[in-house]
Amino acid sequence: MVARPDLILASASPRRLALLNQIGIEPDHLVPADVDETPLKGETARKLAARLAHMKAIATQHKARQTGIDENALVLGGDTVVAVGRRILPKAEMLEDAANCLKLLSGRTHKVYTGVCVLTPSGQARRRMVETKIRFKRLSSNEVEAYLASGEWQGKAGGYAIQGIAGAFVVKLQGSYPAVMGLPLFETVSLLKGEGYPIQFNWLNSASGI
Repeated sequence: MVARPDLILASASPRRLALLNQIGIEPDHLVPADVDETPLKGETARKLAARLAHMKAIATQHKARQTGIDENALVLGGDTVVAVGRRILPKAEMLEDAANCLKLLSGRTHKVYTGVCVLTPSGQARRRMVETKIRFKRLSSNEVEAYLASGEWQGKAGGYAIQGIAGAFVVKLQGSYPAVMGLPLFETVSLLKGEGYPIQFNWLNSASGI
């Protein structure tokens, strides 16, 4: 019987970990990647999300090997980018950033691009991209102020977290809800299965523990 390869998640995001746990996957290692997320000149949101997911996986693989983690491990990286038209919204770190994002998103349709990358031990990258369209209601000044006061926007792409209070702003969503949270589950499972990671084995183990 071939041993299950270790899985490294190239993120410290509790949302991505929770999404993996939801489908019965527990990464063997959490090794967050530190990469420059500044868009390149003329780079589209789609290309940025794909590039960052790949870069994070590469950086994590290098970091993991330096710390003695099994070189045969698979690395899973992901990144989410929010855009209004061709304008890429930041991951809000300051109150002003979040306020500007909400102003742009209010009453409009925007797109969320989520790139996912599985890096093999040989350095081969298997990648997928998911595009989700979301329409926000027109936000009142009271709603914006209350949301900003909640602090949920901190560090979030586009200045909001769909799994929190901002879920109440969504009029319509076309695409993948988990991708907006940070990781498209269908695509992630497909990539991992393609590299021999036993998804269903984990499900059986989970079921036996119920």
